[in-house]
Amino acid sequence: MAADSTKRIITTELIDDDKRIENTLRPKLLADYIGQSKVKGNMKVYIEAARGRGEPLDHTLLYGPPGLGKTTLAEIIANEMDVNIKITAGPAIEKPGDMAAILNNLQDGDVLFIDEIHRLNRQVEEVLYPAMEDYAIDIVIGKAASARSVRLELPKFTLVGATTRFGMLSAPLRDRFGIVQKLEFYSQEDLTRILCRSADVFRVKIEEEGAAELARRSRGTPRLANRLLKRVRDFAQVRYDGVITKDVAVTALDLLEVDTQGLDNQDRELLFLLMEKFDGGPVGLKTMAAALGEDEGTIEEVYEPYLIQNGFLQRTPKGRMVTPLAYRHFGMMQPQK
Repeated sequence: MAADSTKRIITTELIDDDKRIENTLRPKLLADYIGQSKVKGNMKVYIEAARGRGEPLDHTLLYGPPGLGKTTLAEIIANEMDVNIKITAGPAIEKPGDMAAILNNLQDGDVLFIDEIHRLNRQVEEVLYPAMEDYAIDIVIGKAASARSVRLELPKFTLVGATTRFGMLSAPLRDRFGIVQKLEFYSQEDLTRILCRSADVFRVKIEEEGAAELARRSRGTPRLANRLLKRVRDFAQVRYDGVITKDVAVTALDLLEVDTQGLDNQDRELLFLLMEKFDGGPVGLKTMAAALGEDEGTIEEVYEPYLIQNGFLQRTPKGRMVTPLAYRHFGMMQPQK
């Protein structure tokens, strides 16, 4: 029986435990936002220019892997523009009328943040087109022969969309965003600074080497770094003197089965399957799914991205193959072919 991927401590998807801590850890202003220096620099210019003209910020699209701070950045945009923010998600808006109601309740300058915007259905998406371009929506009143279209004027607002699937956005929607920013994985140095700041919020003592060890195993993702910090804090409090040193971090993360490259049991299970049963590949996706007891979509969307991005796995026309780096990481000899 395959393990539930949503229960992995190493997952970068938002889980219930994250919701309780993320709001307290999120910075409120660009000056406090750590990392993403290129995005931060660009947004600072765009925000200052919009404020100088007394206009709302252009519609903004933020894309990149989960857990990198897209929601945080949307809230910072609203704070920097000194306006209110309305937060919703693509799957939550089921009908065009729902979208029309949300838009009609906005005030001048407000930020409307739509997470997972690629999951809007097409009818709802079409309501956004005139709203984004002309700050108006067309409402049909009546039925059949007596039906007529009425244009409703909207306040000037800023739509901030966030997506982990940039390629799944329709071209008409994508083209209506004036600002498009890609969020990258964080460096170990930036994650170390984030962890030190989060430790202050949690009121836990952490040494820089301890924070660096946590950062090294956090897959370049602040959400994951903060989740690991919370768990390691428990070990430091119960088994040690409450200070997260490098030794405490190493011991706790080893007990949590997160290795030095941020791999967990499910990652290792996938790689060992390919190395031990299939001589490193190539192996077809269907064969992998059957051997692991997982569906193909979970392997493609949950397991593979990090392994591919960090050079442990590669996709070839013949199937998946383990790289020499994976053999070196596990201290195994690569079979000669």
